[in-house]
Amino acid sequence: MRPVARFPLMAIGMFALLTGMWAGLLRLGWNWPTPRPTFGLVHGPLMVSGFLGTLIGLERAVALGRRWSYAVPLLTALGAIALLVGAPHWVAPLLMTSASAVLVAVFAVVIWQQTALFTITMGLGAVAWLVGNGVWLGGGEIPASVSWWLGFLVLTIAGERLELSRMLQLTRRSEWTFLAAVAVLLLGFAVGGIAVDAGARVSGFGLLGLTMWLGRHDIARRTIRQTGLPRFTAICLLSGYVWLGVGGVLAVAYGGVIAGPHYDAVLHAVLLGFVFAMIFGHAPIIFPAVLGLPVPFRPVFYAHLALLHLSVALRLLGDALAVVPLRQWGGLLNAVAILFFLANTVRSVVLQRRETGSVHARSATLARA
Repeated sequence: MRPVARFPLMAIGMFALLTGMWAGLLRLGWNWPTPRPTFGLVHGPLMVSGFLGTLIGLERAVALGRRWSYAVPLLTALGAIALLVGAPHWVAPLLMTSASAVLVAVFAVVIWQQTALFTITMGLGAVAWLVGNGVWLGGGEIPASVSWWLGFLVLTIAGERLELSRMLQLTRRSEWTFLAAVAVLLLGFAVGGIAVDAGARVSGFGLLGLTMWLGRHDIARRTIRQTGLPRFTAICLLSGYVWLGVGGVLAVAYGGVIAGPHYDAVLHAVLLGFVFAMIFGHAPIIFPAVLGLPVPFRPVFYAHLALLHLSVALRLLGDALAVVPLRQWGGLLNAVAILFFLANTVRSVVLQRRETGSVHARSATLARA
């Protein structure tokens, strides 16, 4: 699939992000217009499967190079549309579950081609997404699916970072330590289906294990000494690991909460602080690969990263102290940080095209002279 043909899928994924943020702000109590009274309930599915599922699906399809693998972002895009238009309650879960099943098949091919710990880890992430969507399709409440969705994102990112960390020539002991943390995380999710409180605490220890492993072994500890994009990406990664660890600590402390400020704090420490820090750091690499558009690093990128961390800190403080205005303003600033990121990314692409055009114009002028 040519890059131009991927634009509609990416556009729907981005629209899912924007509408998902809107739904999230409604859930926080902002009295804004809403398409329907239940619109706030689609926040989680839109953000995880509608946006992130489409983004990850596109990335994996481009990497695999098989046409059938584009069924993943196509199905998640259709699922996002179903959520937005208020289709029958089973339509979106069916589409998202189908997308995750195709992603499992994608990783089955990847693992067949290259059997390694990092490909298996990302494959387990796809399986976690499938399980979470299957629970949703089977009529389970969203909180019953959320832990599996969280596992999808955490394991996908951890597997990608493990792949890059191979350049550090990891010891066998380091690999076994990584595998143990993954096993504890998955054990927690499985136990959570029977005993919610115990499962949440076990998975919290798994998050802490992955945090310590990534903080110790990630190649970002070396690239942070460089300049430009490598340094920015490293700062995004290492700061994101802090929020992953915070999420682990909160999961151990709060246990099996499935609603309220403590539930919000655990989820958004990981899904906002950790996941979006990863997105901010990798966007200048992913977008060119998926869309064929260069996104040169600009120092202003540090502004949206700083705003993200500030907003997550405010939101979690509001959750911990049960101060509603802090939660609401933290959530609003979360959205502003993401919008700022999108604006800076588009600006970088536009400036690059202008600069390239100016160079070509000068070259043409010199050639005529």
